Amino acid sequence: MSQVELKSVTKRFKTKTLGLVTAVQNFNLTIREGECFSFLGPSGCGKTTTLRMIAGFEDLSDGEIWLGETPVSVKAKNLYVLPENRGLGMVFQAFAVWPHLSVFENVAFPLQVRSESRSEIEKKVKEALRQTNLSGLEWVYPSDLSGGQQQRIALARAIVTSPRVLLLDEPLSNLDPKLREIMRFEIKELQRKYNFTIIYVTHDQAEAMALSDRMLVMDMGVIMQVDTPQNMYNNPINQFVFGFLGLSNFLTVEWADGKVYPVGKKDNPLDCAIPAGFPERRAVMALRPNEIELVTEGGLRTAIKQRIFLGDFIEYRVQVGETELRIQSIRDQGFRVGDNCGLKFSRIKWYSAKKDKSDEERERRKII
Repeated sequence: MSQVELKSVTKRFKTKTLGLVTAVQNFNLTIREGECFSFLGPSGCGKTTTLRMIAGFEDLSDGEIWLGETPVSVKAKNLYVLPENRGLGMVFQAFAVWPHLSVFENVAFPLQVRSESRSEIEKKVKEALRQTNLSGLEWVYPSDLSGGQQQRIALARAIVTSPRVLLLDEPLSNLDPKLREIMRFEIKELQRKYNFTIIYVTHDQAEAMALSDRMLVMDMGVIMQVDTPQNMYNNPINQFVFGFLGLSNFLTVEWADGKVYPVGKKDNPLDCAIPAGFPERRAVMALRPNEIELVTEGGLRTAIKQRIFLGDFIEYRVQVGETELRIQSIRDQGFRVGDNCGLKFSRIKWYSAKKDKSDEERERRKII
């Protein structure tokens, strides 16, 4: 059963510097009940704007938003349901806890707005604090707590009303890496206990993959791909998605004299061919750093430019024509800076080499 549905949702902003900008364009998406669904994309791509429209903090320019079988925003009919009447919980990036209220008072606030009885408020707040590991801190003030504990206050306040959908807008970005990992598992555990639907906004691909049943990658207000984390990582629909999900190498190559050469390096052809039917004489090879093998003999010849020990693996940097490639190996193969080596490639993805004019526009949109 669908829990959240967006139908042809569009949002336009008028800005002083950019004029009229379409932040979200013709967004069609269905999120299933009980699903953890992540919005992933660079700054300014429209993911937070989309979340705010679902929450009701932003109105639509066009389209419709439904929660289950209930419309909450329909622009053509001027239908708009207030945020407090949508039955949603929300956790913000900056925690948004009130410093002048105790932990108990922070969490109780949405119940007080609903005019629930004192006994119900006490029961529900204590349960929310227990589920977020805040029991015993009821009358402590946020300023006396760590960042992780303040984030737990925000989570407890979001779940205390038993929402159908929990919206999280980059909730872990202000925490240190170790605490972020702990909180990921706590969020998933809360979902298991309460069985709510989660919509999670992030620019961190590792976070999205760890949490999501499905996710989307968006760019400049447009959905690029919707899939499970594993399918999207293994089968990215375009070069943008490939580059956004994990570390990547892009090597531009060209077809000449029946062979494939890296651009800027015509002395050593690649042991591969551009796929049959590829419409251009140039193409981009996309590879992960762990999909390139360093060999002593054969392969595409180059030399080690850098060697970096990173604990679980060793990263090498090599120059191939105009491009620097990153290679990661879990074992030390004995190569040192300056050593000659060969490269062998596996699991190549092929994309068009035509110039993408989107980078400049992405930089402009970061102010949105």
